[in-house]
Amino acid sequence: MSEEHLAVRRIKDGTVIDHIDHGEALRVLSALKVTGHDGNLVTIAMNVSSSKLNRKDVIKVENRFLFANETNKIALIAPNATVNIIKNFKVIEKRKVHLPDALEDVFSCPNPTCISNSDEPLKPILKVINRNPPKLQCKYCMKISNPEELL
Repeated sequence: MSEEHLAVRRIKDGTVIDHIDHGEALRVLSALKVTGHDGNLVTIAMNVSSSKLNRKDVIKVENRFLFANETNKIALIAPNATVNIIKNFKVIEKRKVHLPDALEDVFSCPNPTCISNSDEPLKPILKVINRNPPKLQCKYCMKISNPEELL
């Protein structure tokens, strides 16, 4: 195998997130709340050569299967990402991410005085009010934000 090929072992069961914009893998892990503390092997490859994106990041999480609503949490961070569900070393499902109608408990409202940033037991909810370019609005304080403010 040449040095240009990705030398990361296959996983038997779990999730592979491919075509992440280069340098964004750690943000994707944070949005999905993947910490590695659960004991599952997490492999991160950053700035890998890609014919489609020039450079990309790849994440492999063994023994964790992401639900569709979880994968869509990463749409703001990695809009080109594909999620592959692996069972017994085979891809059994392939998904493209898409921006959901609302992001619940994924990103905090950037307004420091918003009630969702207080001690109240409220999860931040950001509604998608525009998809291209993305604009989100806090359910509580109505602040409109762009992805850069949230990331």
